[in-house]
Amino acid sequence: MNKLLTFPFFLLLLPILVLGECTCDTQEEDRDKDQALKYKLAAIASILTAGAIGVCLPILGKAIPALRPEKDIFFIIKAFAAGVILSTGLIHVLPDAFEHLTSPCLSDHPWGDFPFTGFVAMLSAIGTLMVDAFATSYYRKSHFNKAQPVGGDEEKDGEHAGHVHVHTHATHGHSHGSVVSAEDMASSELLRHRVISQVLELGIVVHSVIIGISLGASESPKTIRPLVAALTFHQFFEGLGLGGCISQAKFKSRAVTIMALFFSLTTPVGIAIGIGISNGYDDNSPTALIVEGIFNAASAGILIYMSLVDLLAADFMNPKMQSSGRLQIGANVSLLLGAGLMSLLAKWA
Repeated sequence: MNKLLTFPFFLLLLPILVLGECTCDTQEEDRDKDQALKYKLAAIASILTAGAIGVCLPILGKAIPALRPEKDIFFIIKAFAAGVILSTGLIHVLPDAFEHLTSPCLSDHPWGDFPFTGFVAMLSAIGTLMVDAFATSYYRKSHFNKAQPVGGDEEKDGEHAGHVHVHTHATHGHSHGSVVSAEDMASSELLRHRVISQVLELGIVVHSVIIGISLGASESPKTIRPLVAALTFHQFFEGLGLGGCISQAKFKSRAVTIMALFFSLTTPVGIAIGIGISNGYDDNSPTALIVEGIFNAASAGILIYMSLVDLLAADFMNPKMQSSGRLQIGANVSLLLGAGLMSLLAKWA
């Protein structure tokens, strides 16, 4: 987990990479540095608050019984948040990546010769699958190896027992073995949720830094104004999805706090970085376009995979939902509502 949590610090190096020379000048309309700064500061406060509330609501399920993972409303909220994350990847992040990597500011060779955006998104999705599978497999094998000595001791006890005792002990051993098996399944599911929550946060953090830097570097109030409201809603609902995964992972309090803080602070920190580099930042320089495009494409691949496979497929195939038609209808409506509202925000952001 530490490796995944320390990765976002690498993203702080992005401003160094995007301070390149401009070869494709476009003047930003409606420039007003003082007015833009006021909107940026409002954006930091608004997005920070919305993100913190969103990610903490599901985590506080112990204090709010209705938000506990075993409740029906939890599935409804998580389906809504998964729709938001899916829409974020397909409607917001991926089109931005296409725009950056097909910009006329880039040379035709190699950027015009191959669809790099889709290629990077595909590799990112496949890479997420591999990390997902290998990490889950590793933790399962590790847990199984730790559990092995228990079975071995029982077998030795059975060998030294008499005939009558062998029968009785074997019966007891069989019953105890079933309990261990159930515990193994629960532990395996818990480890799975932990892998999911960490990989999902990684994808969210990547595009959040890019969004924050872009907003912070802009000096157009006309551009920033609609982004403040759109990103506030976006951060809140994205936080709900991540918070749901974190609550199911049952991390220790310290890990939960670190993950919640990373999510809440990433976009505001990105905005602050953007403000600091706004004088020298040029979002039309080839270096900026390539770096932002590749990171956005990679982030889109992660978000699309996570929303479809680890959030939606896992919950919609859950026996609890499969056995309840009412819950299925509610989850489907919630999913469409979340994806639809987030898609609508693309008009302003």
